[in-house]
Amino acid sequence: MQTALIKYFPVIALLFSSPAVVAQDSNEETIEWSASRKLTWSDYKAKPNPASDAAATTTTYVGIEYKISNDNFSYFIHCRFSKDRSWGLHKTDYILSHEQGHFDIAELFARKLHKEMSNYTFNKRSFQKDLKKIYDAIMNERESTQNLYDKETNHSINKEKQAEWLKKIQFLLKEYSDYANYP
Repeated sequence: MQTALIKYFPVIALLFSSPAVVAQDSNEETIEWSASRKLTWSDYKAKPNPASDAAATTTTYVGIEYKISNDNFSYFIHCRFSKDRSWGLHKTDYILSHEQGHFDIAELFARKLHKEMSNYTFNKRSFQKDLKKIYDAIMNERESTQNLYDKETNHSINKEKQAEWLKKIQFLLKEYSDYANYP
């Protein structure tokens, strides 16, 4: 199960308002997404929610920092997994691969954000509104994709759909590989 949490990192005063926004704690332990580093159950440090029927919950953040100096615009995007907000109740390799799928989907949308940002032409008068629009559109698509992943796989119970989705996610990550090295 994916918890839709996102974090905005303003370097300059940038305020976005969205009901889905939950800030990452400054002392929260996270892992940056990496193709060479997959999640392990030891990464899941939160206590399982006794009220949930989920086997596990993966919390990820896709954020953007930006800086403006002398009319120069630069940005940095990150994709992180929260060790402190993620938990596993039924810790099998199969369920872990489903949860890794959620983290990989977050990375896909970090890449999509980078693609959109690399095409953005800085406008000093409207950049805050422009960036909010870009970010919100990508994060709304991310949330829809995460929900569709859980719905179509029935939270990994449908093994055939789960296998299809994992292949699809890997295909899409390759499709957006030109945007993997986001600043």
